[in-house]
Amino acid sequence: IIRGGAPNENVYYLDGIEVPVINHFPTQGSAGGPAGILNVSFIEDVTLSSSAFQARYDNALSSVLQFRQREGNAERIQGNLRTSGTEVAATLEGPLTKNTTFLASARRSYLQVLFKLIDLPIRPDFYDFQFKTTTKISPKTTLTTLGLGAIDHFEIVPPKKSSPSKEFILRNNPTINQWNYTVGLNLRRLVENGYLNLALSRTQQYAAADQFQYGYTGQEAYRKLGARTHETENKLRADVNKRLGRWQYSYGVVGQLVHYDNNLTNRIRAEVREAGALVSPAVTVRFVTDLDFVRYGAFAQATRTFGADSRLTVSAGLRTDGTSALTEGYRLDRTLSPRGSVSYALRPTLNLNASIGRYYKIPPSTLLGFRDEAGNRPNASNRYIRADHYVAGLEYLPDAATRFTLEGFYKKYNNYPVSVRDGISLANLGGDFNAIGNEAVTSTGRGRAYGAEAFFQQKLSGKLFAIVSLTAFRSEFTGRDGIYKPTAWDTRFLGSALLGYQLGRQWELGAKYRVGGGGPYTPYDEAASRASYQAVGQGILDYSQLNTQRLRPFQQLDLRLDKKISLRRLSFDFYLDVQNALLAKPVSVPTYTFERLADNSGYATTDGQPLRPDGRNAVPILLPDSDALVVPTVGFIVEF
Repeated sequence: IIRGGAPNENVYYLDGIEVPVINHFPTQGSAGGPAGILNVSFIEDVTLSSSAFQARYDNALSSVLQFRQREGNAERIQGNLRTSGTEVAATLEGPLTKNTTFLASARRSYLQVLFKLIDLPIRPDFYDFQFKTTTKISPKTTLTTLGLGAIDHFEIVPPKKSSPSKEFILRNNPTINQWNYTVGLNLRRLVENGYLNLALSRTQQYAAADQFQYGYTGQEAYRKLGARTHETENKLRADVNKRLGRWQYSYGVVGQLVHYDNNLTNRIRAEVREAGALVSPAVTVRFVTDLDFVRYGAFAQATRTFGADSRLTVSAGLRTDGTSALTEGYRLDRTLSPRGSVSYALRPTLNLNASIGRYYKIPPSTLLGFRDEAGNRPNASNRYIRADHYVAGLEYLPDAATRFTLEGFYKKYNNYPVSVRDGISLANLGGDFNAIGNEAVTSTGRGRAYGAEAFFQQKLSGKLFAIVSLTAFRSEFTGRDGIYKPTAWDTRFLGSALLGYQLGRQWELGAKYRVGGGGPYTPYDEAASRASYQAVGQGILDYSQLNTQRLRPFQQLDLRLDKKISLRRLSFDFYLDVQNALLAKPVSVPTYTFERLADNSGYATTDGQPLRPDGRNAVPILLPDSDALVVPTVGFIVEF
């Protein structure tokens, strides 16, 4: 969550190749996920831009995160084997030919074994794979190829010892099977006063989810969720980058061919009747879609320094994008996105920075491909989502390894999707791991996110490295009623600290601390929840009270201690990792369910009779998630 924006407002680049998915179990149509895919030992440098994005980057509203990977060892084959309480992995690198090096890794989790041992009903497991090759075709030409992929599986298994919370998990979670990959090549050619980049990539994602009313698995009449989704994206980008005196400039074009298909059945809620009269109808989404479309764009960017000692730097850019997926997606004048920034050196170590820019993002394919009962695409008339950024701040660089920044920001959103069914902004969805979209929306929402951010970075120099950030912000969006209300991301403040210290004698200590304000949430609609619970397995939110409740703040501290031992050709790293060392209780929205009997053999009822289908004789309760979970892990790494 960057400066009050949703996770799908961020874009990721790996060695110049856009990678839409960098996490396991992502939210379809959004982003996020509980575990990363990238092998961090491959990474040489990371750059995060939370404003003043260069015009070469499309589809970013909150941040651009660029990962640059190192090259493989050109002298000899080397690698490592890693194992811990949750996974096993292997990495290999070295020369393939005289001019080509490679990096490759594979990882397999066994979280399902750990969760079985502690008798949790969830059983997640995953694989991921990664490779990179670098070929020096000539002194002026380098070809890089890369690949990144993941396989995720999530199922629910009855535990040995039941409890109300475990019973809720059994009834409320689908079985998920999904995979994704990105492969690409990047050709870099030195030309006079600069270089030419040519990047070609392909990304494919597949997701399957199934859920039935508890006890009726496989019976279509009791299906709550069925989804089969494919998305394929082929992307070609070319750009020229040059330097002439004090000028730096770049320009380029991009084209994409996208395929999306979805076969979805989703029971949202059951009908509600009072005294035989229909209060609200049942809502079930069913559609099959198949959509092919193109995306295209062009950009230009220029930067120049001024003054005898180049104290002033000015940068300006312009970008435009189009698509065949929207009725008026050809209107490039509607996506013209100018942006500019200035940086002035008040002192050799102190800079004043400011930027202003307009940015656009195409709606996710889950919205573009949605079809109504007549087979039409009601969202085809929507527009690109727009965000205008206004940022100013100070940057202090006391030495080459230390950096302080303090910035204030204001982001203004337009054309944000608003649900036709519920009347709420889609900025209030995406906190779980299901899907965002799959419904009719209008481009009528507005939003704003504003606040201040402090950042400190100490690169490893001597024995210590540290990264500390703190953001205080507000994030508010409008729905059908046009009233600004807190978004799902409006936690008011977020803080994180990452620390590493070399103790000596090859002992190392690491710590990660995260803290945040309480996020807003929406209470349940009692009548609709009672009537729908057996059909959908969860409560129904009362959107007339959207985000009127707020959770308590959260915090978590993770610690790791490493001991390294070096031999002639081998080195060993033994480590102890403890997640949630402070025994902090989880912070989550209470779950709506029905009270169960003392022996957990069934539901308690007000009249002692079996539970009625409409839940009229049930005893509704809100079930808190209050069990602190500490996860200690012992592992080792062998390098050769």
